[in-house]
Amino acid sequence: MLVLGLETSCDETGIALYDTERGLLAHEVYSQIAVHAEYGGVVPELASRDHVRKGLPLIRQVLGETGVTLKQLDGIAYTSGPGLVGALLTGACLGRSLAWSLGIPALGVHHMEGHLLAPMLEDESPDFPFIALLVSGGHTQLVQVDGIGQYSLLGESLDDAAGEAFDKAAKMMGLPYPGGPHLSRIAEQGDAERFKFPRPMTDRPGLDFSFSGLKTFTRTTILDCAVDGELAEQDKADIAAGFQAAVVDTLLIKCRRAMEQTGVNRLIIAGGVGANRSLRERLKAMAEKQGGKVFYPRPELCTDNGAMIAYAGAQRLRAGEQVGLAVACVPRWPLTQLTAVTATAVSENG
Repeated sequence: MLVLGLETSCDETGIALYDTERGLLAHEVYSQIAVHAEYGGVVPELASRDHVRKGLPLIRQVLGETGVTLKQLDGIAYTSGPGLVGALLTGACLGRSLAWSLGIPALGVHHMEGHLLAPMLEDESPDFPFIALLVSGGHTQLVQVDGIGQYSLLGESLDDAAGEAFDKAAKMMGLPYPGGPHLSRIAEQGDAERFKFPRPMTDRPGLDFSFSGLKTFTRTTILDCAVDGELAEQDKADIAAGFQAAVVDTLLIKCRRAMEQTGVNRLIIAGGVGANRSLRERLKAMAEKQGGKVFYPRPELCTDNGAMIAYAGAQRLRAGEQVGLAVACVPRWPLTQLTAVTATAVSENG
């Protein structure tokens, strides 16, 4: 089954072509960083307009790279939530109307299910069940995955997500937008032991997260170190290193606890923060020590992309799922509300 995937949930326009027999054929991502940089964050209206501008050209580009024509498509998948409602609607309207014109089925895909299944696009992918650490944008969640659509929420952030905390800490330090990658880069030159950042909610049972206290500690540390309102470069590096170590330690402790409590020894990392090198290395070492294994998508598939939407959509489309003519987007959509897709359903409709 040949599926075109469209991702427009926030500030990346992602288009991909996935074949259930041949795998990922092509994918392209256009980032809006330059559009939003002067505002220090995503402006929803500008994001929506840029998706309108880039959607069709990227579809043409992906089809051109593969030599596939629109008439060869068997289905179209687009992100229908969660995300910015205006941005979601641009991709949903484009995908649904294109599918209607071609007389093929269309399906709205859950953005976080896309991230969760992204490691399946790699040659070495996990078997079910596994534990998923989802660290994407406004989400930090631990989920037990027993199959496609069979998700049990084990824990989540009670306030800021890890990615949000990274970006806000970086903004306090005066780093360029988007701040998270810049913070991780300068952290490599810092001393993570200089400042004693807390590891929130690790001294109590449970698998929930909280990162708001780390922001407060970061602000206090910056004020203590600043001279005439300016931070020395080494102070920035040390604060970044201490902050990153605290987040990584917290995520690691909770992942280890989830593996111990469930008895599941396979772990996947997905989402933008999943590209963090320190997090990958630490979780890999922890999983191996536990007698398990960690899986993750290539860095380019950690951030928002059309490949994960095409893959997730293909699994549901070939199981017989599709939407009607109405276009519906859901800005807030719990992952646990998704229906299960059985292996039998996929094989019967494949």
